[in-house]
Amino acid sequence: MNSMNNSVHGMTKIVAILSYATLLGWLIAMMLHDKHKSSFTTFHLRQSLGLIITGALLALVPLIGWLMNLAVLFAWFYAIYYALQGRKEKVPFLGDCYQEYLDFIK
Repeated sequence: MNSMNNSVHGMTKIVAILSYATLLGWLIAMMLHDKHKSSFTTFHLRQSLGLIITGALLALVPLIGWLMNLAVLFAWFYAIYYALQGRKEKVPFLGDCYQEYLDFIK
C-alpha cells in the first residue's frame, strides 16, 4: 500500500471526503475539484468512483455479488478513514486498478 503523509487541509480535504458521500457527493466533489485541484483530491476521486462502480456492478449479481458488496463497504470505510486523516491509501485489492483505469480524472 502506498502511504503518503502530506499536509492536507481546508477545501482539499473537504473535497476528498465529500467524494465518498454517494454518487451525488462524488459529482459535487468533482465540480469543486476544478477549483481545488490537487493530487490528494484526484487520488480520492479515483478511489471513490472505483468503489461506486464496483458496488454497482456487484449489486447486479444476486446473492454472491450482494455479499461481496460487504467487502466494498469495508473498503469504503477504509478509504474515508484515510481521507479524514489527510493520507493517500489505496483500497485493498482494487486500489491500483482504480488509479490506473480512472486516470481521466486529473
